Amino acid sequence: MNYPVVKGTSYILVHAEDMVIHNGTTQTTERVINPDSEYLKKLPSHLRSFEEAVNYMPNQVYIGNMTPEELAEHPQPWYDKPLEDASRFGKYGEIMPEDEFIGLMKIVDTFDLVKLTKEFTEEVKTKLEAHPIIKDRDDLISRLKVGDDLTDIEKLIEEQGAEAIYFDRKIVGCVKRAHDVDQNLNAHVLFENLACKASGVLAGLNLVAKNDIDPNDVEYIIECSEEACGDMNQRGGGNFAKSIAEMVGFKNTTGSDTRGFCAAPTHALIIASSLVQSGTFKNVVVISGGSTAKLGMNGKNHVEKDMPILEDVIGGFAVLISENDGINPILRTDLVGRHTVGTGSSPQAVMSSLVTAPLEKGNLKITDVDRYSVEMQNPDVTKPAGAGDVPNANYKMIGALGVMRKDLERAQIGDFIKEHGMVGWAPTQGHIPSGVPYLGFAREDILEGRINNAMIIGKGSLFLGRMTNLFDGVSIVIEKNSGKTEEKGISEEEVRTLVAEAMRDFASHLLQD
Repeated sequence: MNYPVVKGTSYILVHAEDMVIHNGTTQTTERVINPDSEYLKKLPSHLRSFEEAVNYMPNQVYIGNMTPEELAEHPQPWYDKPLEDASRFGKYGEIMPEDEFIGLMKIVDTFDLVKLTKEFTEEVKTKLEAHPIIKDRDDLISRLKVGDDLTDIEKLIEEQGAEAIYFDRKIVGCVKRAHDVDQNLNAHVLFENLACKASGVLAGLNLVAKNDIDPNDVEYIIECSEEACGDMNQRGGGNFAKSIAEMVGFKNTTGSDTRGFCAAPTHALIIASSLVQSGTFKNVVVISGGSTAKLGMNGKNHVEKDMPILEDVIGGFAVLISENDGINPILRTDLVGRHTVGTGSSPQAVMSSLVTAPLEKGNLKITDVDRYSVEMQNPDVTKPAGAGDVPNANYKMIGALGVMRKDLERAQIGDFIKEHGMVGWAPTQGHIPSGVPYLGFAREDILEGRINNAMIIGKGSLFLGRMTNLFDGVSIVIEKNSGKTEEKGISEEEVRTLVAEAMRDFASHLLQD
């Protein structure tokens, strides 16, 4: 079978120190319920600088400057073991400082909703003009206009419900509401959506730059974040995908949004792979921006334990799925795991449907998969919050299933986790940790012969939407390309040419007779 391939990936983070305070749901809710809380008073002193966020090892893994294996060599916790002089730019992407990102939010704003002060606009424009990926995009840089007076911005905030934009604890702009009564177009929601769009655009720009992609070759884009844009008549009508494609420069692209809570990226991978394998499109990009709502989500637990706020970054990623080139790793569309409606919600039932069911299709043992990429959440974040080591818990369950299937002995579970599992490094941005953070490493590890295959597993909590108590999840196997591609069928023109040649040969034969 002529499977599609993973042709490129990108991963980006945005340091969002002030957005933790003013836009993270934990903090905005606390400000309403208990505005004089000790947590809000202590919060600013627990925020990291941009340099501290860059020097944080899990963040360096996310953008490709360290491997998961290298991270595992360092004892946990990692927040008190910073690197020195780490780079904000990585093999797969970058970590963008908050001021540059605010400038990018203005750039991607097509309805003049973002207002920035004249001074801030001038400063951030200078920085973005020096950005290695953005500096040559005059069409983007030119969208940063002169800016507005601070007094006018403050008036929009005080009198018209605009959402303030802070940098270095000072107001530098705002996001205006787009409707007087529509809650779906209020300033807070639009702030979230613009941040999601801007981080998705940053991931797309890095995908193009890091993988030498011709943007004109991309035909379809699937956006798979947890946000939803629309108005009161269609709350989640979309379309983030085309809005991101427009700014990245995917001019020949159409697309749509796929939503499935944390599992959405893996759903999107499967959809993209199917579109390419069917021949509908040759090149499909799966892309996602991040969530301001989840900034500082576990902040109370971190402050209580005198830790820095580690959920201070917005995440994003992009993946290019293309026709089989005989080189890049293939996505096995015949080895897909599904948590169906009838599966049940017990951990064993969930993991069995996602892991053992697809492996049985391929007559594979659990030990035949070299790496499992599960919910790769950073244990530095989740342990203090009482959620434990999420990846490790997943690997224990997979190992237990292996014992049940007699693929390994009970005493081998520890070794199985070391050999087939990984430590978590992804930020808790909901959909961002779920399976996809390893895809860039998986592609590289397979191309360089370190592993033969891996399973990408996405899981989601559908009950959060209060529409169903069902759980959700899907998985897909990525593996080494055999180097062989199926012969494609011939075109109608080629058929006509062959028929004409045959007729000439036949006529020649008759003349000879």
